[in-house]
Amino acid sequence: MDYIIEMVGITKRFPGIVANDNITLQLKKGEIHALLGENGAGKSTLMSVLFGLYQPEEGVIKKDGEVVKVNGPNDATKLGIGMVHQHFKLVHNFTVLENIVLGCETTKRGLLSMDEAREKVVAFSKEYGLEIEPDALISDITVGMQQRTEILKMLYRENEILIFDEPTAVLTPQEIDDLMNIMKNLVAQGKSILFITHKLNEIKAVADRCSVLRKGKYIGTVDVAEASKEELSEMMVGRKVSLEVDKPEMEPGEVILEVSGLTVKNKITGKNVVDNVGFRVRAGEIVCVAGIDGNGQSELVYALSGLVKPDAGSIVINGKEISHETVRARGGDGMAHIPEDRHKHGLVLDYNLAYNLVLQRYFEPKFQKHGFLDYGEVFAYADTLIENFDIRSGQGAKTVVRAMSGGNQQKAIIAREIDRDPKLLIAVQPTRGLDVGAIEYIHERLIEERGKGKGILLVSLELEEALGVSDRTLVIFEGQIVADVDPKEVTYQELGLYMAGSKRGEVVS
Repeated sequence: MDYIIEMVGITKRFPGIVANDNITLQLKKGEIHALLGENGAGKSTLMSVLFGLYQPEEGVIKKDGEVVKVNGPNDATKLGIGMVHQHFKLVHNFTVLENIVLGCETTKRGLLSMDEAREKVVAFSKEYGLEIEPDALISDITVGMQQRTEILKMLYRENEILIFDEPTAVLTPQEIDDLMNIMKNLVAQGKSILFITHKLNEIKAVADRCSVLRKGKYIGTVDVAEASKEELSEMMVGRKVSLEVDKPEMEPGEVILEVSGLTVKNKITGKNVVDNVGFRVRAGEIVCVAGIDGNGQSELVYALSGLVKPDAGSIVINGKEISHETVRARGGDGMAHIPEDRHKHGLVLDYNLAYNLVLQRYFEPKFQKHGFLDYGEVFAYADTLIENFDIRSGQGAKTVVRAMSGGNQQKAIIAREIDRDPKLLIAVQPTRGLDVGAIEYIHERLIEERGKGKGILLVSLELEEALGVSDRTLVIFEGQIVADVDPKEVTYQELGLYMAGSKRGEVVS
C-alpha cells in the first residue's frame, strides 16, 4: 500500500507525561483521515510533530515512502504539508490577502507586488468555494472567514497534505456544513486531509478512515462507513459512553435570576447589542440561551457577570438588585460564571493549577496567614478539587495551566465555580471543543447542580446541547429574545429558523 505520509513509532515526551507513546499513523493519497481522541489524548501533539513544531524522541516520518526530517514549519511547507491550527495564526491588523501571502511574498525591485498574489488567491477562492473579501481586516471578519483565510494560506503555498486541528470548535452549524463541503472539494482536487476532531457526527459525514488515540497510545484504525458512533466513542474513551442526556423530571422552585429591560449598547456604533431583554431562571431549572454567534449573547453574559455595565434594565438575584455591583460582589451574592473563552476570561495560563483553582477565593480568611497566602491550604484545597473533579495534569497542582489539555482546563474552571456552591451558575459554551467523554461529564455536573436546586443559565451554539440539556430554550437574534420554547416540543429545523431570524415565537419572561 502506498501512503503519502507515514508516521512510524512516534514518541514525544514532556515533563511528567508521555504525550505520544509509539504511535503509527498512515495517510493514503486522496483520503480524509480522521484522528479521534479525548482532550489530552495526544492528537495535536502528533500533528505538531508532523508540522515540525516538535521533535520526537523516537520514530520517523516518511513522505511517499522516503524518510524525511521535519525540523520546522518551513521544512513541512517544502514537503507540501500545511496546517490550520485550532487557535488561528493570523495577524489581526493585516488584511486577508496580506495574511495569505505572509512569509512567501513576491517582490519587484524590493517592493511588495500584490497583483499576481491577488489573482492567484481569488482564483483559488472560486475554485474551492472559499469566498473571501481580500481587503478586509482579519479583526473585522467572522471566525468562519478567518478559517477560510487559513485554508487559502495552505493552498497558496501549494500544500498537498492538509492538517485541520479541531476545525469546527468555533464555528456555527451553518459554517460547519460549509467546511465539510470545502473538505470534500479539496480531496476531489487531489489533496489529502488529516482531520483532528472528537465530534463523531463530523467523522461520519466526511472521513474515509479514522485512527483513534487514547492517553497517548494508538488504539486502532477503522473504516468509518463500517463503524458506528457508539463503537468509535468506546474506542476513544475506553468505556461505553451515553450519547443521550439522562435528565430526571423536576418541578422548578422560586425565581433565582430575574432580568428585565436589559440593554447594552455598542460603544462605537451606539447600536443596541442587547435590546430590552427580559427572562427568569428558577431554582432546579436549566434555561438555555441559543443563537448563532454574534447575536448579543456574549454581551448579555458580560452584563450579567459584571464585565460590562448595562445601559438600562435590572438584574435581580434572589430578590437583590445587582446590576451596579462588582464582579466579586456578584460572586458573594451567589453567582458563578463559566466563561466562553477559557483562555481570555477563565484562567491565568501561566499560573499553576493550584492558583487558578483558588482565584475566586484566595481573599477568604482560610487561605491567608498574617496577610500572606497560606500555600499549604491553597495546595491542599487544589488537591481536593483535582480528585473530586478528575482534573488530569502532568504534575498535579504544580502544573502550569497552559500545558494542560483543553478538556482539563475546562474541568478546572468548572471545579472552581461549582465548588463555591453558587445559587446561580452561568455556563457559557461549557463543552466547546471538548470530546464526548468530557461533554458527558460536564452535562452530568450541570444536571447534578440542577438537582441540588441551583438555577442554571446555559449559553450554547450546539443545537444538541440547547435541546438535550435544558428545560427551557430561549433564542436570541440581533440582541432580542425571539422565542421561548420547550425543548421537548421543538425540532432542530424550527430552532434553526428562530436562530436565523426567519421565525419569531411567543416570549414569556
